Order: sequence, then C-alpha cells, then structure tokens
Amino acid sequence: MTSAVAAGPECSRSLTLALHDHGLLYSAETGTGIDRDFATELIRRSGCPIRVSLMSRARIWKLIESGGLDFSLSGIANDERNQYADFAWYFSDKYYLLVRKDAGIHRLADFERNGQFQLGVIRSFRYSDSANRLVDTLSAENRVSQAGGLDPLYDALILRRIQGMIIEPFDYPAIDERKIRDVTTVVDFGDAAVPHGLIMSKKSLSPTERNKWRVLVHEMRADGTVRRIFSKYFKPDLANAMVDFPTPP
Repeated sequence: MTSAVAAGPECSRSLTLALHDHGLLYSAETGTGIDRDFATELIRRSGCPIRVSLMSRARIWKLIESGGLDFSLSGIANDERNQYADFAWYFSDKYYLLVRKDAGIHRLADFERNGQFQLGVIRSFRYSDSANRLVDTLSAENRVSQAGGLDPLYDALILRRIQGMIIEPFDYPAIDERKIRDVTTVVDFGDAAVPHGLIMSKKSLSPTERNKWRVLVHEMRADGTVRRIFSKYFKPDLANAMVDFPTPP
C-alpha cells in the first residue's frame, strides 16, 4: 500500500471535491449516498487531503471550468465539457422520461407534439442523446422548466405544472416515498447507458495528475470496491448492470 500511495497523486496542497444533492448519489439530509462512499474511499486510497462540500450542479461545472474546484462525481461528458474537464468512469446508467398518467403520453413523440406539455429538468444537467434532443427541442419552444434539484420538480409534477421530467435509477426511492409512482408512468428513451465518472478540472490538475487519479478509479472498479458500494443501494442485478460496462476511450 505504501508504494501505491508513493506513486499516486500529488498531495502537496489541499484539494477540493464537491457533491451534489441527487437521490441515492448523495442526500444532503442524511449525509449519505453512493458518491459520499466513493469520495471517502478515493480519499483513503490517495492519502491526499480533500475538502468535500455540497454545491449545485450548475456551480460545480462553472468552478471545474475555472479551476476553482478540482473534482466532482457522477459527471457525464459532452463536447463542451471535454474542453475543460477530464473523466474517470466508474458507472453507467440509463435515463427515462417520467410522465403523468393523465397526460396521455405513451412515447416521446406524444410529448413533442402537444404544445401544452412542459418538461422539468435540473439546471445544467445533460442526459443521453434522445433525452438531450428532447430538452433542446422543448427549450427552443419555451417548454422547459428548470430547477436546482429534484424536489421542486417532484412538486411541480404533482401540481401538474409540468407533465414530465427526466429520471435515472438514483431517483427511484424518492418517487416511491412521495407517492409519485401512483400518478406517473415511465417512457424509455431507447438510448444506451451513459458513462458517469469522477470529474477532474483540466485547469487545476495536470495531465499527469489526472491520469494518476484515473488509475485509482480503475483500481476501485477492478477490485470490486465500486460494485460493493453500488450493492449497498441497489439490488444485485441493477448494481452489476451499472458497474459492468466497457470503459470509453
């Protein structure tokens, strides 16, 4: 272990990592979640001092871009983000459209065709290809309501201010607890699962250091640590599906 740490990331300064409040990934109310567990293990393995804080997703991306934040978790890439962020993948999952049953939406085209339907999204979130296309199309028509987190979207859905929102497996418990499942149904975007990973700021971390952190994440996947973390929160079949995926280039 000593040699692994010696060859590991540079720990000469205090590093920063931000979590965001999002279902099973992290709950600000309980201080627990997959990303909290992941961060704890990452800190232990690296031996580096890392200050962990809670921020909105929008603020996280801005600080990653400026170099004011070193890391965040469960991030997905796109062309814009690849300009200022690097990633170390540790799980993959799918996005779904959660819609009110009384809206009569059975497929994506139903949502797009009815100009009265409003979609709710979390500010600065991006999703899978079809989900992003839906968000972009409806945004151009002023049919997207943005919120800082999931709770306001759940409220808007119950109150019929929006007819749909985009979800992923981390959101399932809240949907059950708030009785949202009783009035909603799920539409599959039909997209492949999207890789999520440790977000690293290109401005604050050198390519050499980013690669060292990537090695740590790969080791956590290889030795079953990531699988054990996910198995605390999901049934084995879903946990396995989320952590067993081909690593993107």
